[in-house]
Amino acid sequence: MTDDDKPGLIGAIKEKLIATKEKWAKDGRLLTGQAAERSERLPPGQRLVKDWPVLDLGVQPSVPTDVWRLDVDGAVVNPLSWGWQEFMAQPQVDDVSDIHCVTAWSRYDNRWTGVSAQYLLALVQPRPEARHVVLHAYDGYTTNVTLENFAAPDVVIAHGWEGRPLSREHGGPVRLIVPQYYFWKSAKWLKRIEFRADDKPGFWEVRGYHNEGDPWKEDRYS
Repeated sequence: MTDDDKPGLIGAIKEKLIATKEKWAKDGRLLTGQAAERSERLPPGQRLVKDWPVLDLGVQPSVPTDVWRLDVDGAVVNPLSWGWQEFMAQPQVDDVSDIHCVTAWSRYDNRWTGVSAQYLLALVQPRPEARHVVLHAYDGYTTNVTLENFAAPDVVIAHGWEGRPLSREHGGPVRLIVPQYYFWKSAKWLKRIEFRADDKPGFWEVRGYHNEGDPWKEDRYS
């Protein structure tokens, strides 16, 4: 395979994966029609796994820490831009949470290390009109959460998992962790956090997936 062949092949793989996921949404795949209280640890239709499956769009960007940056901007009083050293110099937290993927697997007790979203909010100070947050990734992916969801105490801008640096295939060097929602909301390869007055549905949200993504309500699809 020549280098000229690779972009076309990657593009074909990506389009095939997207088409499959869009069909899942159209067909309502995996829906049970049930709902559950959050006190029930495993949401409806989920199965428990011990490993951590790798799911992406067929592209895993390589983002060395010496070139990685995180920009936080939009409807905030104090926009900021962190390189790796600045990010790592912020107060670090360890948090343990479960993760739930829309493809019906869940994994319990994941230990994350990173910067809490609540600490970031205290620094940037969202403006009164800010109601929504859009996450931008190095592979062009976007997803949206409400400011209320982003401000939850277990939301972490994570660089570590189980005491090790977050691997490339799982979104390293940095990804967002939003444990209370399906895992597509926890953007990998995080590049930018944008605060907005208006909502802006992201990559999967405009392709048939639910705008909120609450696993206990089984908000898989729109």
